[in-house]
Amino acid sequence: MKLPAFFIAHGSPLLALEDNDYTRFLTRLGQDLPLPRGIVVFSAHWDSPEQLVTVDGQHEAQHDFYGFPDEMYELAYPAPGDPLLSRRICELFKKHNLAHQPILGRGLDHGVWVILQKMFPKADIPVVALSVDSLRSPSEQYEIGRMLAPLRDEGILFIGSGGLIHNLRLLNEKDQPEDWALSFDEWIAKALEAWDLPSLFAYEKKAPHVREAVPSYGREHFVPLFYAMGTADEGRRAQRMIQAYQYGTLSLNCWMLD
Repeated sequence: MKLPAFFIAHGSPLLALEDNDYTRFLTRLGQDLPLPRGIVVFSAHWDSPEQLVTVDGQHEAQHDFYGFPDEMYELAYPAPGDPLLSRRICELFKKHNLAHQPILGRGLDHGVWVILQKMFPKADIPVVALSVDSLRSPSEQYEIGRMLAPLRDEGILFIGSGGLIHNLRLLNEKDQPEDWALSFDEWIAKALEAWDLPSLFAYEKKAPHVREAVPSYGREHFVPLFYAMGTADEGRRAQRMIQAYQYGTLSLNCWMLD
């Protein structure tokens, strides 16, 4: 069973408590997918120059945010890990001469569990979290994903969790998205649907309003896209399944990559 890969925007941590079109979409997505044997998530909230891999047999949810309602800190997502899957991932990294490090006891950051508790609320599917390196080139990030592509044939679901537009300094209270945010998202959409790697890899020079959409201090939210795309290099098909916005500029979208 070969599952598609996904890039999924995880938005604000409050997404965990919200009931809206986007959260309901994530719930339906989890219901519609064949049951994965395991889930591997490249998380924007784990940015490291070295490739890190969780190897736990059991996870706890990190509450890696502050200033939110008390209810947020009571949420749990006790998903199991899969040490054998973690070992398989490390073997593939070693085969491709990628320096990596197994990590024990980290737990799942909110970039992982906020979306998974919508998609798979029973928390009964094994999860392995992987770090990203926002300072690598897009082509390197893509290649790391491509190293793991064989696991898709083994029932593993890959998710890049981040946000194509994630600039907390430009959030506002408007009901409608800003024009510049729409323009950036549409440029990305056209390039993704064409699987135009030269344009996407040069997004920092070519994409409109890129400084607003992907500021230098927020690049880690954009780059999980390239890791997820790499796992789907064989088929090179991209489909945007939903597009929504919060706070005027926070882009909530899901891309299926196959």
